[in-house]
Amino acid sequence: MKNYLIALKLFLVVTILTGLLYPVLITIIAQTAFRDQANGSLSYYKGNVVGSILIGQKFDKEKYFWPRPSAVDYNPLPSGGSNLSSTSKILKDLVSERMNKLVSADRVKSGGIPSDLLFASGSGLDPHISPASAMLQVGRIAKARGIDKNNIIDLINGSIEKRDLLVFGEPRVNVLRLNESLDNIGKAGMNK
Repeated sequence: MKNYLIALKLFLVVTILTGLLYPVLITIIAQTAFRDQANGSLSYYKGNVVGSILIGQKFDKEKYFWPRPSAVDYNPLPSGGSNLSSTSKILKDLVSERMNKLVSADRVKSGGIPSDLLFASGSGLDPHISPASAMLQVGRIAKARGIDKNNIIDLINGSIEKRDLLVFGEPRVNVLRLNESLDNIGKAGMNK
């Protein structure tokens, strides 16, 4: 019986420490030191939340940069990839459809399309595209907005995020931030 009481006391102490005190402490630290990140890195436009810079979202109008394709239609709840193999007919059809859309919209050759505009990411929610993917879309956006191509190219070059710690990942551009910057120089608002 004595062992049961010791075990029960230890269980209560550990539960209070790890289930109550530790989460409260971490929440206080996060809200104090990393408020923006702790609250989802939300992005605002005219006082309204338009998304999170950490989660990809659908932009399909001609005047915006298009993100990576998403196997979950940019829904963060069932996040995941398509799990289609390279020999899958469904994947080949999806890639062909995406390629045709880009060739038609951006007037490029099918061989010049970066793979991140053709294949969905593993999570289906990647908020970034490669700088090459952004550059590919300059002509379409300039025409749709009536903006000089050089202004858009400067915008892309100023939005490139470098490798983390100089070695991890690839240079990339956050699509939501890029589209927000585009709206700041363009004529239209953040209407997706």
